[in-house]
Amino acid sequence: MRVLVVEDEQLLADAVAEGLRRESFAVDVAYDGDGALQRLGLNEYDVLILDRDLPVVGGDEVCRHVSATLPDTRILMLTAASAVAQRVAGLSLGADDYLGKPFAFTELVARVRALGRRARPATPPVLERGDLRLDPNRREVFREGHYVGLSRKEFAVLEELMRAEGAWISAEQLLERAWDEHTDPFSNSVRVTMVSLRRKLGEPAVIETLAGVGYRVP
Repeated sequence: MRVLVVEDEQLLADAVAEGLRRESFAVDVAYDGDGALQRLGLNEYDVLILDRDLPVVGGDEVCRHVSATLPDTRILMLTAASAVAQRVAGLSLGADDYLGKPFAFTELVARVRALGRRARPATPPVLERGDLRLDPNRREVFREGHYVGLSRKEFAVLEELMRAEGAWISAEQLLERAWDEHTDPFSNSVRVTMVSLRRKLGEPAVIETLAGVGYRVP
C-alpha cells in the first residue's frame, strides 16, 4: 500500500512516515500543499494523510482536488481542529475519514489500513494462496503452518503479489507499490528482494517469474 503524508510540522510528518514504513507501507512525504499536488500528479496513492492547515496551498484545496480528480485515493484528514463542526466541514470537502491531533499511532495505522482496503477491490482480511497465509494487520506470514520471518520490504512485496490473486505484476508495478519516490527506477531492488523472499519461503517455489512480464503467486 502506498501512502502520501502531507504535514507542515516536519518532525511529525517524518515520524508518521517512519512509523508507517515500519508497518510495511511505502510512504512519501510533502510538507506543504503545493508539494502534495506535485506528488499526486506523479504517483498513485492508496491513502492520503492530509493536514488541514497547510502553507502555500491549503489542505482544504488539496482535499477538493483529490476528491474531484483522484477518486481511488482515500483521504484521512489529520488536524488539531477536532470539534464536531470542523469534522463535518472536513468530511464535506471529500475526506473519507478524520483524525484529530493528538492521536494514538496505533489508531492512525488502523484507519489507514481500513481506508486502503476501500481503495482497492475487496479482499479478505487474511490473504491465502495454497499453503501460504499472510495477515496484513499482524504482519505475519505462515507457510504450511510455520512462521516465516520477513523484512518489511519482503513482506510488502509478498502482500502485493498475493493481493493480485494470481495475476502477473511487473517489476515496475512492484516498485510503484512497495517502494517510495526516492527509489531509483533502474535499480535491481525488486530482483534482490525477490531472491531473498524466495529463499525464505522455501521449496517448492511459490513465486513464478515470466521474463518480460513479471511475477505472480499462482
